[in-house]
Amino acid sequence: MLETLRNYIQEQIDQLGPFAPILGLGLLGLFLVLLTLPFLLGKRADPLDKLRETSRKAMLDQPEAKQLRTTSKNDKLEKYADFLEPKNQEEYSAVRLKLLQAGYRSKNAVRTYHFAQFALGIGLLLVGILLAVIQNATGEPSTQKLMITALGPGVVGYMLPKYWVTKRQQKRQEEIVNGFPDSLDMMLVCVEAGQSLDQSINRVAREIRAGYPALADEYEIVAHEMKAGKDRVQVLRDMAERAGVPDVSSFVTVLIQSASFGTSIAEALRVYASEMRDKRVMRAEEKANTLPTKMTLATMMLTVPPLLIILIGPSVYEIYVTLKNANF
Repeated sequence: MLETLRNYIQEQIDQLGPFAPILGLGLLGLFLVLLTLPFLLGKRADPLDKLRETSRKAMLDQPEAKQLRTTSKNDKLEKYADFLEPKNQEEYSAVRLKLLQAGYRSKNAVRTYHFAQFALGIGLLLVGILLAVIQNATGEPSTQKLMITALGPGVVGYMLPKYWVTKRQQKRQEEIVNGFPDSLDMMLVCVEAGQSLDQSINRVAREIRAGYPALADEYEIVAHEMKAGKDRVQVLRDMAERAGVPDVSSFVTVLIQSASFGTSIAEALRVYASEMRDKRVMRAEEKANTLPTKMTLATMMLTVPPLLIILIGPSVYEIYVTLKNANF
């Protein structure tokens, strides 16, 4: 039996090269993963879930519920929640907060995020294995190159959703930072005109919608939560946590302290808005001061080589011609 297995492995090595055992183990592992997925994903229906589904269908049969309900494309993933969502509460909260800061507020956001990582990782891993087989059949690449070809796409597919969410988070936070000083100025005008803080926030959210939609969304959430009766301090702290921007956190601290000590909100807004304008000017000056340093390398690469060619080129050519004639 061992001799037969050894002969079979040697035949596969002769046909596919030294990468054959690793490729076989990879295919075996992928087969085992696909074989165990139905057992992991398939679970018995909970009687309470059936009762909730029956109640939900009964409510959706009403005309009012049909008009108010919102459909979601991710409902099919709900039965796989135990597999797709992290079991650790801290890990789940961290992913949830990151998605909130990136602008994904759906209750299925964490589930969809992990499903995208899993689907892209497995799909591109299969593509990588196929490319490795084709590459090994058409040539004789090294084992390291074959492993990179097989595993590289899978790693890229798994990390792609994380990279996308991180870029969205950074872009959204940058938009909030850029629009925050202008929103404070408009809020100060509204407060000094006699409007309350809730009305001012609602008005500012409508006015800055065209230029800064991310910041307008945050202000609208604050206005709706205050209108619903939620504690103002908690609403402001939630806004600072969702935004993930130090300027917003400082603004929330100023408002909480102003409400706690009974000072004028308009005066606090005036001082803080002035500081935010100065800070925005300082950020612009900082970027302007770093620009010459960033342009130095490009200037040297694009200017010095052509200048050397123009100055030294004729002399080098004359020396070359002189040495060539001397040899003859």
